[in-house]
Amino acid sequence: MAFLQPVTLRGRHATLVPLAPEHLDGLQDAARDGELWNLWYTLIPKAEAMAAEIERRLSLLGKDSMLPFTVLDADGRVAGMTTYMNVDGANRRVEIGSTWYAKRVQRTPLNTECKLMLLAHAFDMLNCIAVEFRTHRLNTQSRRAIERLGAQLDGMLRSHQISPNGSLRDTAVYSIIAAEWPTVHAHLQFQLERPRQP
Repeated sequence: MAFLQPVTLRGRHATLVPLAPEHLDGLQDAARDGELWNLWYTLIPKAEAMAAEIERRLSLLGKDSMLPFTVLDADGRVAGMTTYMNVDGANRRVEIGSTWYAKRVQRTPLNTECKLMLLAHAFDMLNCIAVEFRTHRLNTQSRRAIERLGAQLDGMLRSHQISPNGSLRDTAVYSIIAAEWPTVHAHLQFQLERPRQP
């Protein structure tokens, strides 16, 4: 039996459902909201490449190396994608990554709740010993968001990957370990419940 099995995770602000081909139209609309593919330091598919991206992620699911989700907002509208990836079942480790959201839900409680649900499933149901997050060294928005979760910087993988534009990517690697989870859980619950500044 695979370490990861498709699952639906439900919250007040978001629901994570197993990625499926029928999410194509909604994912294309979400990617168009903010033209997210124009961010040079991350890989977000253009709307016309979304079908291939869904197929890619589902093929990795078939190899037990990824568990992809479609993110729905509180109204049930498609808002983006996220995954468990770089799955290491033998060592009970996963990375939460390949995440992107439509501009309309950025800076809302949606991301915090998605991360809380994914972390809770990883630590409480899968008994993970660590959960990783990786991002481009220069993706300061993503790095700040990861740090706000309570993840610690493990280090920098320098010249880790060649980006589509030919530049070399330095990858910042963060993690939350099992011993930190109770504190991180309390922190994320607090973040969700506190009033937000307009």
